[in-house]
Amino acid sequence: MTSREQRAADRAANLAKVRAAQARTQRRQKAVIIGGALAAGLGLGVAAALAVARDIESQAASEALTEGSIDGVVQFEGLSQEHVPGPVEYEQSPPAGGQHAGVWVNCGVYTAPIPNEQAVHSLEHGAVWLTYSPELAPEGRETLTSAAEKASYALLSPVADLPVPVVASAWGVQLTLDDPSDPRLEQFLQKYLQGEQTPEPGAPCTGGVDPT
Repeated sequence: MTSREQRAADRAANLAKVRAAQARTQRRQKAVIIGGALAAGLGLGVAAALAVARDIESQAASEALTEGSIDGVVQFEGLSQEHVPGPVEYEQSPPAGGQHAGVWVNCGVYTAPIPNEQAVHSLEHGAVWLTYSPELAPEGRETLTSAAEKASYALLSPVADLPVPVVASAWGVQLTLDDPSDPRLEQFLQKYLQGEQTPEPGAPCTGGVDPT
């Protein structure tokens, strides 16, 4: 096997692991919801049963949106995958793809800004980059941190002068949010993390750099 074939095999194996983990998470969520519905129906009364039923309906709606379009997502076409030295001027802030550095930033939670060029390389590998205004309230940051830590391919960092509270970016797609608790954030993660739009699915989000 050539080195190129080995890298392709490694990416395929890594992608399979990520998608298997996502499927396990979705199965656990369904099991919790269904178990809650049974408990409510058996002993917690009509009001609790109705509340759980609403949760099930919300979960079904979330899954339907994940399979289709998500309201507010903007798409960008024709993005270059070229590796270039030095800074890059992007049309979006934060960027959602394009020319980028030859090394990616490791997925994880960062409390200081990270270089656009390295973050875009992570997007090329299938990461979702969650960015927020430094003025976002602490509870909002906690919500984003929790979401990023649950995802295997996610970046979280502040961006100076961000015009909205939160922006979620993956390669070629972007979503702006006023509220970190907006359910579309979870839908975005489920749809675009290692999503079909990823140029190099399964490529690593570790072994790069930690820009601290």
